[in-house]
Formats: sequence, structure tokens, C-alpha cells
Amino acid sequence: MKIKRFEDIEAWKLARELTLKVYRLTKHPEFMKDYGLKNQIQEAAGSSMHNIAEGFDSETNPEFIRFLRYGKRSCTEVQSELYVALDQNYISHDEFDDVYEQARKTRAAIRGFINYLKEYESNKSGNHEP
Repeated sequence: MKIKRFEDIEAWKLARELTLKVYRLTKHPEFMKDYGLKNQIQEAAGSSMHNIAEGFDSETNPEFIRFLRYGKRSCTEVQSELYVALDQNYISHDEFDDVYEQARKTRAAIRGFINYLKEYESNKSGNHEP
């Protein structure tokens, strides 16, 4: 499948789902009161999808990869913040597991896309070493 729009990128679709799940979690009454954590986890989740979209308009694959790495790190940040929410009893273990797994899948898809772009660049330059 040729990617014509950032919305075609599988990692972006997964990041969008992650963002949706995080926003649902932060609607819990106790979670809503913790403005710092609520804002931080929402920003991290949004950053995962926004960096993929922003990187899509990069002029080069290396620059796109840089944005993808930011998005990947944002997924890890969401996972870390989920522990705070769990420890404060803002979310259940099942909710934690669901969103943590979504962040893991998103991070893995971003990593796979990075590897694809690196391989493409390597082949394009005539250097066939990964």
C-alpha cells in the first residue's frame, strides 16, 4: 500500500487509538482532578500521533525518522504515566493493561516503520548493509 497521506500510516492509526483510550481514561472523576497528570498523559498520547503526522511532511527520510523517534518516546512516556494513574487508583488494572498494550503496539509499529525507512535509505544509497 502506497502512503499518500499521514492517515495511511499504520503507526499513526494505532497512535490515534492510543490517544482515544487515554482521553477516555482521563475522564474518570478522580483522574480529572489531577490536572498535572491528566494533561501530561494526554499531551504524551497526542504527541505520539502528532509527531508521526508532522514527520510525514519532512523533506527527507532521516528527518522523518527523527520525528518518529519522538513519537515512539511519547508512547513510553504514556506507559510510565499509566503507572502513576494505577498507583493513585485512578484506573483499574484492566484499564492499565489495555492502554499499556496499546502503547506497546504503537511503539512497535513506529519502530518497524523506522526500520523500514532506514532500510530504504540504505538501499537507495547503494549501501546494502542494514
